[in-house]
Amino acid sequence: MKILVVDDMPLMRHVLINMLRKLDYSDIVEATDGQQALTLLKQTPFELVITDLHMPRVNGKELVDKIHADPQLAHLPIMVVTCEDNKKTIHELISAQIDGFIIKPFCLTTLQKQLKYIKAKRDSLLPQNQAPENKA
Repeated sequence: MKILVVDDMPLMRHVLINMLRKLDYSDIVEATDGQQALTLLKQTPFELVITDLHMPRVNGKELVDKIHADPQLAHLPIMVVTCEDNKKTIHELISAQIDGFIIKPFCLTTLQKQLKYIKAKRDSLLPQNQAPENKA
């Protein structure tokens, strides 16, 4: 599974990428903000976007909206990872039809559960004979 990790904080990207590698995901690309993520998404096919919410230039909510508005990207599963715990913001994200949500700080098990949930959701939308052979 090719994953795009989007966060303006290098340390958070590093932690998340290391967690993903521990879960046997190795095809990972990183972006420093939503604008760079959009550029990468137009150049390369990805199977999942994991994004922070608060970033400069294009924030996580704007990134989610732009992905959903683009017919080429609208199918792409999105997980938001943030320290935001405001109920209104969380409801807005759920209304925006994100596929996963994790509040920082989180552990490897939490990430693993969200990835399994997203994979199961994605696989259930594919015809039975087209389900990918990806790790969860």
